[in-house]
Amino acid sequence: MENVKKWIKAHGSTTIMMVVLIIVLVNPDAKAWLMRQVASTGILNSSISKSVDKSENAVAYTGLMVKNENGTLIDPSQWKGKVVFINFWASWCPPCRAEFPSVQKFYDQYKSHPDMVFLTINLDDNVALGKNYLKRKGFTIPFITPAASIPEALYNGSLPTTVVLDKKGAIRLHHTGVADYSKASFYEQIDSLLK
Repeated sequence: MENVKKWIKAHGSTTIMMVVLIIVLVNPDAKAWLMRQVASTGILNSSISKSVDKSENAVAYTGLMVKNENGTLIDPSQWKGKVVFINFWASWCPPCRAEFPSVQKFYDQYKSHPDMVFLTINLDDNVALGKNYLKRKGFTIPFITPAASIPEALYNGSLPTTVVLDKKGAIRLHHTGVADYSKASFYEQIDSLLK
């Protein structure tokens, strides 16, 4: 027992780091917390592009069919002339969990703006898991699920993926991975699209 105490004294910081590492590897909420700390620095964020590729004539959300929490199809014509924030997520995805508090803050900031649309599209295999996650964490963002295959221009299989479309339906931001959407700099970029 004395040898164990000596070893812990000599290697205490290593032991603490190993325990923290194990917790982060095993616990999705701990992993999400760590990712949220990194995302809050803004290092991982991308910004909304100032210009649009003129060769893109099609509206980016063409072919995107989604339904709300009640299973009712959402008519894409409702998005015409609006800025559309699309976030693809799943409850089992630690980076999704990490960015969700910032998505919720962003939603709270703009949910009443008449020219802003939020499509937070859950990709859990079991829809109940996504609904339960939102309820358990107290998130109030819209619960949307795909009603058909998702166009590749919007989603290529990586979670989380966030897309922002301007009022003409052109992609102005396509970001894969965790980011912080509660920054004033992001709000300024959204405000410029809303004008």
